[in-house]
Amino acid sequence: MVVDVQQLAEYRYRAVREVLGGSPIGEVAARYGTSRQTLHSWRRRFEQEGMPGLLDRSWRPRSSPTRLSAEVEAEICELRRRHPRWGARRIAHELVGRGLESAPSRATVHRVLSRNGLVRAEEQQHPRKYRRWQREAPMRLWQMDLVGGVPLADGRECKMVTGIDDHSRFVVIASVAAVPSARAVCSAFIAAMRRFGVPFEVLTDNGKQFTGRHTRPQRVEVLFERICRENGVTQRLTKPRSPTTTGKIERFQCATRRSVVSPA
Repeated sequence: MVVDVQQLAEYRYRAVREVLGGSPIGEVAARYGTSRQTLHSWRRRFEQEGMPGLLDRSWRPRSSPTRLSAEVEAEICELRRRHPRWGARRIAHELVGRGLESAPSRATVHRVLSRNGLVRAEEQQHPRKYRRWQREAPMRLWQMDLVGGVPLADGRECKMVTGIDDHSRFVVIASVAAVPSARAVCSAFIAAMRRFGVPFEVLTDNGKQFTGRHTRPQRVEVLFERICRENGVTQRLTKPRSPTTTGKIERFQCATRRSVVSPA
């Protein structure tokens, strides 16, 4: 909506005139849809400058002592044009070497380059694509993991052994472990199998409670792997640093941690 600046000044003038005529400032402010502080400001500006004082003013500061000089900004742009592969960090380093009294920071150089259209956001060469998957029926696959950050009444912090059915999202394991040992994990796993049955597969990360494949100098079979082998359960391990592979159990753990630490 376009507002005529002259009409706006006249509107403010009518309000100021009522106040100067003796009307209560609170009532005038309410009628004109503004605040007492703003109306005080209009009156003060009118008394000092007349009608021009009621026009809108720019909020831009009158001076910017820390603003980069035009010469330095031009030098930054010129360095970028001469050396297109130089980034903000390298240009800032070069400016320091040239003996400037107040050399700009890397962030300042980057803002200058962006403002002058000399940088652009790089597109990811190989954007990561996530594929949603799930087993075709319950008991085909369980996802298991350990989650920390569960507080006890005595002030200690423990972990929780968690397990979820990949197809139904049914929580098969939610067992608190004061000491997150391999035995605690295996006890929770065995109790779940006794209660719900033996799954075809189980998916875990590469934690030492779940696998000994990374044990050096020679891999060993840990208790969890032995239980899977003896019960005919195929154990699957995620790739290192790939939490999205066990996204269902990660999501459950996130919700559990929020409800435990900050209950509704």
